[in-house]
Amino acid sequence: MHRTAPRLARLLACAAVPVMLVATGCSDDDGGAKKKSPSPSAPASAPSASPSVKAAAFAKLPPEVCKSIGEKTIDSLVPKAKKKEGEALPTSDANDSASCFWNGLNDEDVKDLQFRSLTVSFKRLASDPTLGSGEKRAEKFAEQQVTKATTADGAKDAKTDKAEGIGDGANLVATDTKKDDDDYRNATVVTRTGNVVVTVKYSGAGFQGAKNPAADDIAKGAKDAAKEAVAAVAAANKG
Repeated sequence: MHRTAPRLARLLACAAVPVMLVATGCSDDDGGAKKKSPSPSAPASAPSASPSVKAAAFAKLPPEVCKSIGEKTIDSLVPKAKKKEGEALPTSDANDSASCFWNGLNDEDVKDLQFRSLTVSFKRLASDPTLGSGEKRAEKFAEQQVTKATTADGAKDAKTDKAEGIGDGANLVATDTKKDDDDYRNATVVTRTGNVVVTVKYSGAGFQGAKNPAADDIAKGAKDAAKEAVAAVAAANKG
């Protein structure tokens, strides 16, 4: 009996050890609730900066595109115009693009039949946060128009030069084309004024063997019309 009691006490003590270990692993000094590590708080999102671009200089185009060129200029450049008031070409939005066309044959002297045509076009580019400022967009569009003019209507012998004193920057493209056995001399002026691109094409030909107009005269006519068109944009946006 005396030997059995101490042995039993030792067995009970050993059996109690695993129970104590489990209890220690599951409880703490706060009475058994396991402490949880605080979860890191999500960083505050930085306010998104909305992109901004420079406001466009011009909000609208001339309200009557065919009146952007004066009557005296039309009389000089397109004598005997079929429609002296011009013919407005179709457009999906007259505030973003507009064009007018004149043509005529001066047949007063059958030995010197002279044909002339004039087209004036406007393109307004608005400022856009994703596309850039109106001026930058207009610069890119003007470059495309110059490239287009060098090959339009099967043009050949294209020559491109700067045209000083017209808008914020202008180029003159001189070309020769042939249509129905007649040779045409063409001058296209592409100029930018603020966020508006003005494209003027002036063409001339002598029919039935008549002498063609001088290239310098055609170039001067295109420049004169371009200057008036640029002024018309400024006038439309006054006030």
